[in-house]
Amino acid sequence: MHLTPHLPDLRRRRIVGVTLAAGALLASARLLAQERALRATPAVALGPFYPDRFPSDQDADLTAVAGRRGRAAGEILYLSGRVLDTRGRPLSGARLELWQANAHGRYMHSADGDASGPLDPNFQGYASLRADAEGRYRIKTVKPAPYSGRTAHLHFNAEGGRVKLTTQMFFEGERLNERDGLYRSLSREDRSAATGRWVERASDMEAKALAAVWDIVLSPS
Repeated sequence: MHLTPHLPDLRRRRIVGVTLAAGALLASARLLAQERALRATPAVALGPFYPDRFPSDQDADLTAVAGRRGRAAGEILYLSGRVLDTRGRPLSGARLELWQANAHGRYMHSADGDASGPLDPNFQGYASLRADAEGRYRIKTVKPAPYSGRTAHLHFNAEGGRVKLTTQMFFEGERLNERDGLYRSLSREDRSAATGRWVERASDMEAKALAAVWDIVLSPS
C-alpha cells in the first residue's frame, strides 16, 4: 500500500532541492571565480640588450661560468616561482629565457660599452631553462645594479604552449622603482604582477644570499 505524501512534505522536499541546487551553483561560481583570479603578467619591452651573442654556458646558475673557478661579483640572488595560466594551472615544461645587467649595471651586449661599468668574466648574464612538470623554476644569479634611467630589473621571455610573453621583473621595495619610466607606465595591478617578493632564504642558500619569488602568469588572449 502506497501512501501519498502530505503537502507539507512535498513542499519541504522542493525547498531542500532548490537549496541544494542553489548551493551547487554558488560553489560552481566560486570555483570559476577562483580559476579566473590570476592576473596575467604584463608584457614589458624587450629592451635594447637582448643578447647579440650567447654564452656557451646557459644553465640556471648565472653566478658561475663553466671552465672558470671564480664566482660572479655582487649579491647572490635566488629567484623561484611557477609558470601558470590565468586559471592557476601549471604550464609543464614552459621555456624561460633570462638576461640581465651584472652587479655593475652592464649587459653582455656589444652595444653596452665601458661607460656602463666593467664586464664580469665570471657572470653568465643569460640563462635558458625549462620549468618542471609542476611549472616550477629556480634560478641562481646576482641582483642586477640599476643604471641610468632604470631601476634594478630582470628581463624574461616566457613560452608555455602557444603563448609567448616578453616581460621584466622588478624588485619589491626598490627605491628607484618610482623613477623608472617602464615601471611607472604600468597600472597598479600590473606593477604588482611584475614585482618579485622577498622571502626568507632557505637553509641550502649562502648566508648572505637574497631570495625572491615571482610567478609568471601567461594569458592566451
